Amino acid sequence: MPPRPVLSEEDERADREDRHRLRELDSKLNGLHRRRQDLIAEMRRLSTEQKALYDRRQAPQDEVEKLYAGHGDLGKKYAELRKQRDAARAAVQDSVIQLRELKLSFTPGERVRPEQIRREIAELELRQQTRALPIDEENALIARLRQRTQDLKDAEARAGVVAEHERQRKEAESKVAAARAEVDRLGLEMQRTKTEREARMSEIRSKLEAAGGLVAELRAKGKARAEVMAEIERVSHEMAGLEREGRQILGAGRARREEARKALRTYSRRGAPAEDILASTAEAQLEELWKRGKITLGG
Repeated sequence: MPPRPVLSEEDERADREDRHRLRELDSKLNGLHRRRQDLIAEMRRLSTEQKALYDRRQAPQDEVEKLYAGHGDLGKKYAELRKQRDAARAAVQDSVIQLRELKLSFTPGERVRPEQIRREIAELELRQQTRALPIDEENALIARLRQRTQDLKDAEARAGVVAEHERQRKEAESKVAAARAEVDRLGLEMQRTKTEREARMSEIRSKLEAAGGLVAELRAKGKARAEVMAEIERVSHEMAGLEREGRQILGAGRARREEARKALRTYSRRGAPAEDILASTAEAQLEELWKRGKITLGG
């Protein structure tokens, strides 16, 4: 084993200080390494939570898009129903006008039914038979009977015309009723469509609020992750600084030992006394500690 260089007292003191500092650096590096590992685990946890939140946000967004499409379809349906209802209201007005015009086209005599005249004749005959009337009233009653009898004949002769008028009137009234029923039906359908559309919009708002909450959570997670990454960078930078300092300390120790070896070789060439050579082989504690792994830099 070659003789080890003998360091000066000042270099020995520097070596002792370096060993102490290296132990401090090693302890700090170990602590920072654990800290960085914890931060990396925290960053991965936040990344996983971010991904889960993003996946959860997609579902309400897809639902909102479908709801918006349905809301738009309901809006188109409502507009079409309004158009149909307006047309139905116009049809009601037209049918009412047609009914009025039809009624006005009938003369009062045409609207009198034979049954009505028969009932009146029966009442007049009953009055003539059951009451004693003055001659003037009797003559007037007889004249009225004759007139209504003639009216009955005329009404019976016009029975076909009256029946046709009655059919037309009923048909016109049915058209009015049907037009009004259509207006009512369309009004109810519009109301149902409006209610469904409003419910769809309420659901959209609810989904948007849920998606907004998830976005807020995503932003919070992103901010927390950014802070953790910044801390990881800071810790890594601090570790790099400590490692540089450790390498500088080791380099300075090697330089001191190299200088001692140079001095030893110089003394040997000059034929230094044996006791000086033996003294130069004294144990160099720092070198042994390095070789035995007693001093290490944290990874």
